[in-house]
Amino acid sequence: MRFTDEFKQDAAAQVVERGYAVSEVAGRLGISTKSLYTWKAQFSKSPCVRLLKRPLRSSV
Repeated sequence: MRFTDEFKQDAAAQVVERGYAVSEVAGRLGISTKSLYTWKAQFSKSPCVRLLKRPLRSSV
């Protein structure tokens, strides 16, 4: 099964930003811990990830 980048980023964010355990998130989402560790490493390398997750500010 192929997961979207958005799904992967959200799964990784649950671990990195919200402090959940990898095993807990993986079990809840029905994915392997290996996949989640891979996504966590993949998205933590990219500085753009945090920028993509931020809400856009509207110009006033």
